[in-house]
Amino acid sequence: MRHGVTLPNCGLHGDPHVMVDLAVEAERAGWDGVFLWDTLYENFEAQPTYAADAWITLTAIAMRTERIVLGTMVTALAWQRPWRLARQASTLDHVSKGRFVLPVGLGAVPDEGLVMDEPTDRRERAAIMDETLDVLIGLWSGRPFSYDGKYHRVREVTFVPPPVQRPRIPIWVVGAWPTDPSMWPKRKSMRRAVRYDGVLPNFFDAQGKYTEGSSDDLRAMCDWIRSERADGPFDVICEASTKDAADPAERIRPWAEAGATWWLEPVWEELYRDAVDPEPIRERIKRGPPDLG
Repeated sequence: MRHGVTLPNCGLHGDPHVMVDLAVEAERAGWDGVFLWDTLYENFEAQPTYAADAWITLTAIAMRTERIVLGTMVTALAWQRPWRLARQASTLDHVSKGRFVLPVGLGAVPDEGLVMDEPTDRRERAAIMDETLDVLIGLWSGRPFSYDGKYHRVREVTFVPPPVQRPRIPIWVVGAWPTDPSMWPKRKSMRRAVRYDGVLPNFFDAQGKYTEGSSDDLRAMCDWIRSERADGPFDVICEASTKDAADPAERIRPWAEAGATWWLEPVWEELYRDAVDPEPIRERIKRGPPDLG
């Protein structure tokens, strides 16, 4: 299993200089990846906040590190222009020398709504997401590509240079899975995920509400993935805190045994959500990831 940290590039504490320094500390301490929120949708009037742009900050991190995987967590594809995103991701892949991964999802719509004029209907966002993925992969191929969809159209173009990683930058996709075994998984989201390179599990209960889920739920998901997907590398990424665990390794081990390949530690959670002092996060990062033996 690989271990990453999700850094808080939003709020009063989102200074990009601090984020870069924390990422460098993470690499030194033996973490395998650093991820930043790619947020576009805060209600700035209801809750004023500072948000460092994830892409620019990750580029700065790429230039100060050599080993760690870098990514967003997550990029809401329905609120992106695919050709611009293709260029951003490819450039970051080149700057990092092939260390970038793109986690994607529908995005969370705040209860108070968006302050930008972007689609919020779930079905529409899912359709836009699928078209955006098609366009990204077509552009990244480095071959002549055109596209005529409902939401996106591309006249024939050859995108150069293509990303360092081939056949493409790895894409991790949010997938919804039920904690009630009598329920079918959200087939569309899960079948979308297995077409790409990894899944970010979102568990939901019998009422359709998101819930934490268990390692047994993850095991059932991994069994289904194996039945649906051909051989080849595929990541299963879990994000949860070990802050209150007496033994972080024991907290994580059942998830690794169930099939998780990445554990992302949200070091902002309870440590730093409203603070301006980065030292609690720095100290957590410097302790390094748990040793699973």
